[in-house]
Amino acid sequence: MKLRKPVLPAAAGVLALGLALTACGSGTDSAGSGGADDTLVVGATPVPAGEVLTYIKDDLAGKAGLKLEIKEFTDYVLPNTALQEGSLDANLYQHEPYLKDFNESKGTDLVAVAPVYLPPLGVYSKKVTDVAKLADGATVALPNDTTNEARALELLAAEGVITLKDGAGANASPADIAKNPRNLTFKELEPAQLPRSLDDVDAAVINNNYAQDAGLSPAKDAILLESAKDNPYTNVLAVKRGDEDDPRVEKLVKLLGSAEVKKFIEDKYQGSVLPVASG
Repeated sequence: MKLRKPVLPAAAGVLALGLALTACGSGTDSAGSGGADDTLVVGATPVPAGEVLTYIKDDLAGKAGLKLEIKEFTDYVLPNTALQEGSLDANLYQHEPYLKDFNESKGTDLVAVAPVYLPPLGVYSKKVTDVAKLADGATVALPNDTTNEARALELLAAEGVITLKDGAGANASPADIAKNPRNLTFKELEPAQLPRSLDDVDAAVINNNYAQDAGLSPAKDAILLESAKDNPYTNVLAVKRGDEDDPRVEKLVKLLGSAEVKKFIEDKYQGSVLPVASG
């Protein structure tokens, strides 16, 4: 399996500039992975992963004996690269199909250690209030990485907007559309660009974190939202293979699965992000 569309050079430059690489909360004099102060350095997209981890850092980590540093990233490639290279001890932002595809495409050796929450994928539009109202020939923007593009097409197919060829599965692309009764045009974009595309397209399928970063509420603003039932796209805490039994990682896994974190997710996101225990 390959990451079908590598990040375009121009987009990569913008995203690299947008890389926060700053700890959320108080600055910790961490030496990075395996630092002398035994701080666990975790990479995350700002929303919701960064917010969930910040809650743990501020309210739960101290009592659990865990020192936590959070580094924020604004794209989907750099957090895995940093984890593989050792400047992170763990990351939280991706689902397991993406992680597996990334490993196969990039030669990394990263593993999921715990499911945490489901950030439902949604269709958004400034022009229609229902996907059934998309006009003939409408343009729909899709995320351009393999797994999320397939996920977006599966969402549209589940609603009857399109029909995919049998067996298209996790590698589905617009080339795998068997029936397109509305003659929709699909525009493939880097995921971070999708919210900005809403002024130029009829609808866009936007990843949850980028929707929330743009001020959209998946539960309220999406004209079509992914179901949690039997959904394989739960976001996971990931580490480099061999670090699964790191005591610091084990402490974080326990906190991520706690009743306190479940309640935090339910209260803060009001259905826009679903704790794994609720699915």
